[in-house]
Amino acid sequence: MQANDFLFTSESVSEGHPDKVCDQISDAILDAYLAQDPDSRVGLETLCTKNTVVLAGEVRSAARIEREALEAIARQTVRDIGYDFPGFDWCSLDVSVLVHSQSPDIARGVDAGDRRSEGAGDQGMMFGYACSETPELMPAPIVLAHRILRELAAARKSGRADGLLPDAKSQVTMRYERGRPVSVETVVVSSHHDAGLSQDDVRARVLPVLDDVLRQSWNGRSEHVLVNPTGRFVVGGPESDTGLTGRKIIVDTYGGAALHGGGAFSGKDPTKVDRSGAYAARHLAKNVVAAGLAERCLIQIAYAIGVPEPVSVYVQVEGGDHVPSERISRAIRNNVDLTPRGIIDRLDLARPIYRPTATYGHFGRAGDEDGSFPWERLDLVDMLRRAV
Repeated sequence: MQANDFLFTSESVSEGHPDKVCDQISDAILDAYLAQDPDSRVGLETLCTKNTVVLAGEVRSAARIEREALEAIARQTVRDIGYDFPGFDWCSLDVSVLVHSQSPDIARGVDAGDRRSEGAGDQGMMFGYACSETPELMPAPIVLAHRILRELAAARKSGRADGLLPDAKSQVTMRYERGRPVSVETVVVSSHHDAGLSQDDVRARVLPVLDDVLRQSWNGRSEHVLVNPTGRFVVGGPESDTGLTGRKIIVDTYGGAALHGGGAFSGKDPTKVDRSGAYAARHLAKNVVAAGLAERCLIQIAYAIGVPEPVSVYVQVEGGDHVPSERISRAIRNNVDLTPRGIIDRLDLARPIYRPTATYGHFGRAGDEDGSFPWERLDLVDMLRRAV
């Protein structure tokens, strides 16, 4: 194979995966606080295991949400996912609530009399990425991996794939030639299922969904398809594996095709730049690619806790109009407010929009009528073209 000819793999996990159960609960609780108080400060972690959910973290908010309400949100989230059977049952869950007040030392660095002077909620670096491989301006393997599981969940909930249960994983390997995706090489799908289903029964439910996705999204089939390669996946979800908030950061972003700063998203209010900074970096990178300034764009933004302005903005581009990275970086710094408050206001992030982000990726999503996924807007294209 030539240097630009290679195989690349990304994976996704379903809404019933133990880590994703936790992400959804954390973001559902975050949304509940933001719905009452847009200035809520929330850092909420969730753990789930055999019929148990533990909520822990820090909150400072004018919202009045009692322990019983937090427990009810956790139960309803689990019920929505589809866990209504022994082993992990929304109705009989043991829910522990260990939530306390945010440290005043953190508040001291973030809050300011002038909202524009609000500092970052933590130090760290965040990356955003976009490429011209798909209409979503995302890497093709992660787009397909997410789509397979979204459609499988829809088939399960509609009854078209009866006997399949909420926990599932997908993995897509694509063949690239001259740096561009040309075909799907291998697909792996593992789906939790009723004990009464045989391996052939599971394949009969999964393969039609997989074929539809590949036909509609990539005009073809995969060379190799593996469904439940171990032959049995009856014990699944939190009954099988312990879940934690924030453990699927590569699934949440670019499927390994781009760098990651290490910070998770779910359960964090937008003053925490782990989340809002990563959203801002994706917004910028997507608009750079959409403007034709690059075929691939990677942007890093870094912050110091309590300091409003980023300590650095790094831009790396390939292809497109061959505009130098330095010129794009300068255009961004001169025209886009990258303080935490600037990001929150520009993307309207102080709203209860986060639970939908907790499954099937935070990026490459068109959003809903409620204005979710605002970092996917292409509203900086004209400015970037003029500025460079």
